[in-house]
Amino acid sequence: MNYLLVGLGNIGPEYELTRHNIGFLILDRLADKEGATWKSDRLAFKTEIKHKSRTLHLLKPTTYMNLSGKAVNYWLKTLNIPKENLLVLVDDVAIPFEKLRMRPKGSAAGHNGLKNIEELCGGQDYSRLRVGIGDNFPKGRQADYVLGRFTTQELSLLPEIMDKAISMALAFCTIGIERTMTQFND
Repeated sequence: MNYLLVGLGNIGPEYELTRHNIGFLILDRLADKEGATWKSDRLAFKTEIKHKSRTLHLLKPTTYMNLSGKAVNYWLKTLNIPKENLLVLVDDVAIPFEKLRMRPKGSAAGHNGLKNIEELCGGQDYSRLRVGIGDNFPKGRQADYVLGRFTTQELSLLPEIMDKAISMALAFCTIGIERTMTQFND
């Protein structure tokens, strides 16, 4: 069985350790743990791993956040993966830092990457793992916050958060979304 795990983020060193790139960071950590190597492919960096007789295609779109749907749509079709086997890992300012929430569908909640996936992949019915980055920013400064780098304290907590996100993504691929949400959602 094939799954597509998509981490959202922006390419380029200036975005590397920013809050908006948490999806990339989580998939990088998973690929590192599995000894998988990223390759530049159409609209994305891509690699794959095996987990409990399933093939997990890991994808980091190179289209920049606001056009993530181009890569997601292309790879869903190219790999012939049903939308119910898609999981998008994304930052969320509406969720406190350190909290993780998986959902089978939902609104983009103002997130441009999710909006573009909705537009190009036909609706909101795809699973997402929302990674809380908190909302510790003054009014009108959201863009600066999400594109800002993690604080030293946040960086010290990231490995544990990313490992939980990895566990949730792997569970999604093996026990399904409902059981994963019951087991892990905060």
